Amino acid sequence: MIENKKIVVVMPAYNAEKTLKQTYDEIPFDIVDEVILTDDCSNDNTVDEARRIGIKEVLVHERNKGYGGNQKTCYDRALALGADVVIMVHPDYQYTPKLIASMAYVIANGVYPVVLASRILGKGALKGGMPMLKYISNRILTFVQNVLLNQKLSEYHTGYRAFSAEVLRAIDYHAGSDDFVFDNEMLAQIFWAGCEIGEITCPTKYFAEASSINLRRSAVYGLGVLRVSFLYRLCKWHLAKSKLFHKNN
Repeated sequence: MIENKKIVVVMPAYNAEKTLKQTYDEIPFDIVDEVILTDDCSNDNTVDEARRIGIKEVLVHERNKGYGGNQKTCYDRALALGADVVIMVHPDYQYTPKLIASMAYVIANGVYPVVLASRILGKGALKGGMPMLKYISNRILTFVQNVLLNQKLSEYHTGYRAFSAEVLRAIDYHAGSDDFVFDNEMLAQIFWAGCEIGEITCPTKYFAEASSINLRRSAVYGLGVLRVSFLYRLCKWHLAKSKLFHKNN
């Protein structure tokens, strides 16, 4: 706990058997109260490995629900367990859990209600092996998103995020996609609710076992990001309506 606030780490997992223990071992259990792993119908032994290393809250999807669907299960369970701060860490070890404490303290002390670990602040992305095409796409999409959402984030595409429970309850994240664009829909919903988002710099690692989507799915994701951003702007101008943003209209 921090400031009497319960800290819960959630890990949306898919075929993470080889990297799960390495990720889990870096979690700062001096402040983290619970760890939840949700397995999205993996083809490997992720579930067995999770239980072997001592994760008590292991949830298993009987069918693959997608990256967004997996996160929804994670957040639902974290809130049900009484979390005050929820931190999502991918179990593929692309991001180090050693930043969990820093992110949690920012939220627990009321500085920001949401914190993103950015690969773009500093030189973490390219230094960690982010492919140049992904880096350029990230920069272009982030520029467009900042213009349309009227924000100044360094990136919207990190998978390392921390939320206050109040923010999770303030948005209807279940209205979002079950696919990868869920991440960006959620950030747009948070801004729509009038909440601020803080960032800290984060190193990253690209290697064979780290999760990554192929070129076709990356293109679909990019188009989805643009769609969400334009929809947000149209809703702000009262030229469109969306289930993503109705809760705070």
